[in-house]
Amino acid sequence: MNSLSPLRWAAAGAAALALGGCASLNTLSSDVRSYGTWPTGRAPGTYVFERLPSQASQPEQQAALEEAARPAVEMAGFKPAPDAARADVSIQLGARITRYETSPWDDPMWWNWGYGYGRYGGWRPGFGLGYRFDNPRYEREVAVLIRDRATGAPLYETRAVNDSLIGADGESLSLMFEAALKDFPTPAVSPRRVVVPVSR
Repeated sequence: MNSLSPLRWAAAGAAALALGGCASLNTLSSDVRSYGTWPTGRAPGTYVFERLPSQASQPEQQAALEEAARPAVEMAGFKPAPDAARADVSIQLGARITRYETSPWDDPMWWNWGYGYGRYGGWRPGFGLGYRFDNPRYEREVAVLIRDRATGAPLYETRAVNDSLIGADGESLSLMFEAALKDFPTPAVSPRRVVVPVSR
């Protein structure tokens, strides 16, 4: 029977954590919450992205976020408005990336296996490894708010959240927007796990 060395166990654990938010190497999973009162029988129609003043002050960053969301928005049936003033809906986007400094060795179950000097004094089982593999963890969230352009009334709100060992990247955010709009225009069960393929 093959067994992994302590170092290989550590590498395997880090690899597993790196897939946070993913059901496999070819999918990405997110926890989605969506709410709304989209009118029955109303077609998605044309859209324009709306920027809050704080978002307008960072045009390059917001443009990148809009490009990440655009495929999901159009997959939901919306089309870009030739004339922004006549768009059927306006769409506000948001994204939040929170970094946490964590390590599997922060869990006492990871602390030493064999014999060595324990964290709280005294001898206890331990590997005797003299170093740690620390990796930050990121909680990533995207949000979409769709408003009726004429009245300003909110029609649909949705957001997707997952954890990962990587921060923001265009592909992951795009897949998260796809997960967030997967059930549009139905609010569906909230929260729920939505899995989307990474490669088409």
